[in-house]
Amino acid sequence: MNLVFCGTPQFAVPTLETLANAEFNIRLVLTQPDRPKGRGLELVASPVKQSAEKLGLPVQQPEKIKTNEQLRTQLESLAADAIVVVGYGRIIPAWMLEMPKYGNINLHASLLPKYRGAAPIQWAIASGEKTTGVTTMRIDEGLDTGDILLQQELGIFDDDTSETLAPKLAAIGAELMVTTLRELQSETITPRPQDNEQATLAPILKKEDGRIDFSRTAQEIYNRVRAFQPWPGAFTTLRGKMLNITAAKPAAEKVAERGLLAKGPQLFVGCGGDSSLEILELQPEGKKRMPARDFIHGYRPHDGEPVGP
Repeated sequence: MNLVFCGTPQFAVPTLETLANAEFNIRLVLTQPDRPKGRGLELVASPVKQSAEKLGLPVQQPEKIKTNEQLRTQLESLAADAIVVVGYGRIIPAWMLEMPKYGNINLHASLLPKYRGAAPIQWAIASGEKTTGVTTMRIDEGLDTGDILLQQELGIFDDDTSETLAPKLAAIGAELMVTTLRELQSETITPRPQDNEQATLAPILKKEDGRIDFSRTAQEIYNRVRAFQPWPGAFTTLRGKMLNITAAKPAAEKVAERGLLAKGPQLFVGCGGDSSLEILELQPEGKKRMPARDFIHGYRPHDGEPVGP
C-alpha cells in the first residue's frame, strides 16, 4: 500500500515509525516548516521530520496547502492509496481528501464523537474521564466529524497527566492505524457515521484555561492541574505575584475557600464544596519549582492567607 504521511508533533512519531516498520510504502512525509525555538530562536525541525530523516523517507514542509498547485501535482504523481494524517496542524483541502482510493485516514486521541478538536487528551483529563482512547476515521470537511473506522479504549489512571497519557495513546494508536489500513485494503472494515448529538468539543488551550478557580471542588482542580501540564499549567496569584501549582492532590483538611494552611511540612488550600487540596509542588514567580516544605520555610504563609483574585 502506497502512503503519504502528514504529521508534526511527537504524538505522530510512533505511527510513522510503526507504518515504516510494517513495510508500508511511505512515498512522502509532509510536516510543518522548521520553527524557531529556545532563547537563541534557532530553527528546529518537527519531531516527525527528525524521525522521517532517520528512516530515510523524503520530507516536504509546505507553508500552505490549499492553493499549492506544485504539491497537488506531486501528490497526484505519487498515486497514494491512502493519506495518513496524525496531528499535522493543517486543514486538509477538499482536493486532497478526494485524491486517494481509501481517503485521508486520521488518528485522533479520543473516542469520537467525544472531544473533537485540538486538545482531546487535556480536556478528557480535565473533565475527570476515567476512560479515553484512540479513533481512526476518514477525514471529511468538518472538524473531526468523519466516519469512524476503528477505536480502542484506554483507562486513565488517577495520577495520569497529559504528559504521561499522550505517549500511551500514541503507542496504541500506531498499532490501530496499521490494523485500519490492512482492513481497508482487505475490505473487512465498515465505516460508521458519528452521532453528532453525542459530540463534545476539546478546543485549543488558552493561557487563561490554566487559571485556578477555587470555587471548583478540589477534585476538579486536581484534574485540571494534571491536564494542563506542561502548558498552560495551573496558576493563581499570591501577594500580587503569579504562583504556579505543579503537583497537588485532594485532601481532607478543613480550610476556608481560597485560604492557605501550613501544617508542618504540608500545605493546603481551601476549595469549593467544602473541599481542600494539598499542594505538593509549586513555583512562585521568578523562582524554580520547589516542594511545599521549602515554600513554607521561605514564604511563611499565615493560616487563611488568600490566594487568587
